[in-house]
Amino acid sequence: MESPTTDEAGPVLLDVAQLTADPERAAGFAAAAHRILADLVGAGASLGWTEPPGADEVAELVGRVLRAARAGDGALRAAYLGPRLVGLGYWLRYARPTSRQHADLEKIAVSSEVHGRGIGRSLTSTLVADAREAEIEVLTLDTRADNTRALGLYRSLGFCEYGRLPDFVKMGGRRYDKVFSMLDLRGDRPAS
Repeated sequence: MESPTTDEAGPVLLDVAQLTADPERAAGFAAAAHRILADLVGAGASLGWTEPPGADEVAELVGRVLRAARAGDGALRAAYLGPRLVGLGYWLRYARPTSRQHADLEKIAVSSEVHGRGIGRSLTSTLVADAREAEIEVLTLDTRADNTRALGLYRSLGFCEYGRLPDFVKMGGRRYDKVFSMLDLRGDRPAS
């Protein structure tokens, strides 16, 4: 098994095999992910929920992503500082047979306690590398337009905007554009 990805001052980024190799860590992962996601959504983060998700909902999501990653239909990365989960992110392949060569980066979530330390960049970069290794051709994502930090991060990693739905996202009494971005990975490999 490959060793966990880390940098000198940053987190260890575990893939599914590394995460589940430790039974104690694997058993606590869904609850730790729930704490991060619920806290972020409660503070207004743009993660797809209008209210903090319940523990059961997050456990179901984690199970679905783990199954997809084991089947080669996705990738999950979990960022740990010591024994503490501080972030997670994942992508999933598109379900339609004509689009299975592409994937959608669905969530990048970093605990508010460690914002500004480059963990989101590390998670996203590692998930992009995982997509390349899985021969994903185009990695897509969508973001709420007011999430300027995330949009800036994605642009800095080579994602480009390919569309926008005006006033599409309703959060509280406000509406926001939904911004679609993509990273074309086809140029990263020799032509077949």
